[in-house]
Amino acid sequence: MNKILVTGGAGNVGGALVEKLILDPSNFVVVVDDLSTGFMSKLPSPEFQNWKFIKADVNTFHDISTVMHSYNFDYVFHFAAVVGVHRTQENPVSVLNDIEGIRNVLNLSKNSSVKHVYFSSSSEVYGEPVELPQHEYRTPLNSRVPYAVVKNVGECFFRSYWQEFGLPYTIFRFFNTYGPNQSTDFVVSRFLASALKHEDITIYGDGKQTRTFTYVDDTVDTCVNILRDGLLKNDVINIGSDKLMTVIDLANMVISMTGSKSKVIHLPPLKEGDMTRRQPDNSKMRSILGRELITIEEGISNMIRSPKFRQSIGLA
Repeated sequence: MNKILVTGGAGNVGGALVEKLILDPSNFVVVVDDLSTGFMSKLPSPEFQNWKFIKADVNTFHDISTVMHSYNFDYVFHFAAVVGVHRTQENPVSVLNDIEGIRNVLNLSKNSSVKHVYFSSSSEVYGEPVELPQHEYRTPLNSRVPYAVVKNVGECFFRSYWQEFGLPYTIFRFFNTYGPNQSTDFVVSRFLASALKHEDITIYGDGKQTRTFTYVDDTVDTCVNILRDGLLKNDVINIGSDKLMTVIDLANMVISMTGSKSKVIHLPPLKEGDMTRRQPDNSKMRSILGRELITIEEGISNMIRSPKFRQSIGLA
């Protein structure tokens, strides 16, 4: 049986990853989350017996060392982090503290039974892009805000622990993953929640910022395929759709698909952290996934129909 640790497993991507992993009865998954941004509602159904939740703070060595010394983990997915544009901008020291969690996970993994560690990095490491699409090796990492800098530093830690201690790693650079578990701290779920309640949809600036939006099933299936097939050892991959859309077009699409009476309200631009462009070179992902990515229209339709999402925004 594979023993797998998922930190941040009560979050959007982490929770979906755990749900996918436990479908394989040969996996036993331990979920660690301090519930500062995660929620118990994002954890799998208790009908599955091959997982366990432990409330712990990965940034506190005693917390995470107790967990890791209690299980002989084969694989570790380190997804725990402070997330959300406003939260990360308003709490920069908390964001910087996530470096301790990275260090803790790696130090506890390097001389243990752990065969491979996986790290959730972010498209934010590219900063304001100098080229599109953003390629894993060719595009400079131009990050400045604390969240992006921590992800960049984290990538360096993982590479360094391979170089010095031989601990294999894979880095996932996630691009705007959305889905039924996503909190309204993020753009797709925030727009959709407002539209379903016929409330105004607020946009920072003129809304001409371009983004790509990736349905959570595509993100998680890519991660699980990489684990299952032992791919991308000591490597990095962009995980995201390459279909560009402006934020204002997203808002108008959501209003149209929900038949909402919402109006779009423009707020002053954010002072920092709101990049004007973002688009991955996702050729690696498409090859690994082996199918077409889920369209934004299909993904939003899934969320509209999702009882879990509707309950999370008070509409169940």
